Amino acid sequence: MQQHAIHRRAPGHEEGEHEDCGYGTEMPRTVSDVPDDPAFVFDLDGTLVDSVYQHVMAWQRALDEIGVGLAVWRIHRRIGMSGGLLMQAVLREAGRGVPKDVIDQAKALHGQYYAESLASIHLLPGTTELLQALDELQIRWAIATSGQPEDAQPVLKLLGRDLDSVILIDGAQVPYAKPDPHLFLAAMSELEVNPHDALIVGDSIWDMLAARRAGALGIGVLSGGYSQAELEAAQAFRVYNDPQDLLDHIDELGVRIPRQS
Repeated sequence: MQQHAIHRRAPGHEEGEHEDCGYGTEMPRTVSDVPDDPAFVFDLDGTLVDSVYQHVMAWQRALDEIGVGLAVWRIHRRIGMSGGLLMQAVLREAGRGVPKDVIDQAKALHGQYYAESLASIHLLPGTTELLQALDELQIRWAIATSGQPEDAQPVLKLLGRDLDSVILIDGAQVPYAKPDPHLFLAAMSELEVNPHDALIVGDSIWDMLAARRAGALGIGVLSGGYSQAELEAAQAFRVYNDPQDLLDHIDELGVRIPRQS
């Protein structure tokens, strides 16, 4: 699978035609428009990789350094947002206002402290098997993460992948990260898939909100620390424990597994 330019019209759409990306009037559909299998767009942290709490602790250290003490659980509730929105939210909860240069300092410190924790980050159960199964079934997939390239790209090594073999959309490639839909829309554009035919897999309510805004179906996993009730309240279609559990029940998502002879 090769990486291509982010912005691309879906197949069959000529210049000037409306392309449905979750906004406005939907194009009429026929049986021939619907692919045999859906495409997948995966969040990264907490969905494929067990790295949520490393991010939480990196943010707590960064906030401590700028004089904003905040309980770990409050930070966790914002993981999955872009760094800018996360800072805005936690500063509001702390009742603090700080200059932009201090916010930028905190974001840089978070990146530094997260990088120091990379050795403790591991794939979640079933991640390798799930992605290999999709490849074998020739089902398209991509990764979309709010993280910056310096955070996301080293994690690809854990997957045994590189930028030439996987579609990766990160927070630096779009104007707004989650809970805005831009990351997922860019990933679906790369995959050349209509949002109606995409499944967005994530571990947070912010993933589910962004999936809804993109016009795609959200699938939750519990491996990022949000509860099943929270993800279902955010309109996750199904909730699984982790990538292995998703793979074990992938037929529930409309993926056809060849029968064994």
